[in-house]
Amino acid sequence: RSKAALFISTWDHPLAAAQLGAFLIALVLNQAWRSGITAHWTFLPWAPQANSVDKEAAWFTICSGPVRFTCVIDGDTIWYRGEKVRLAGIDAPEVTQPQCDREAELGERATVKLRDLLNEGPFTLERRWMDPHRDAYDRSLLTISRDGKLLGDEMVRLGLAHRYRAAGPHWCDP
Repeated sequence: RSKAALFISTWDHPLAAAQLGAFLIALVLNQAWRSGITAHWTFLPWAPQANSVDKEAAWFTICSGPVRFTCVIDGDTIWYRGEKVRLAGIDAPEVTQPQCDREAELGERATVKLRDLLNEGPFTLERRWMDPHRDAYDRSLLTISRDGKLLGDEMVRLGLAHRYRAAGPHWCDP
């Protein structure tokens, strides 16, 4: 038999078709997980549930790849339900273009901490009356709170963000 005939006859076997189907499903689910689309599948046992105070809930991952739906970019920017959101009032170290090793390390820690804070439970997104609706990069400017406490304040308290100021912090200064 030719190689082509052997290849075709292999796919006639029901187990081979099932394995291919399982592989394709795994591939699709992996991409869905990486993009953050699965963050809103509330039937997942680890998914946070909204409550009467904090009406938003999702399971955040660290953003990777070109498709982003619900994930953390860095310590002050997230994607939530397909919208890019900047946390109003704070500035965290950069992870995409850090100016020094210290900023890169703090940026990674801030990114992981913001992800962990968001995954602790439901939260509230709000626009502060004094802030513009969007920043210079067309991100929505919102605060994120849980039980009335701003997550940005926790990031500042932990030294993983500064209060926002136009000149920006100097993460590379000792």
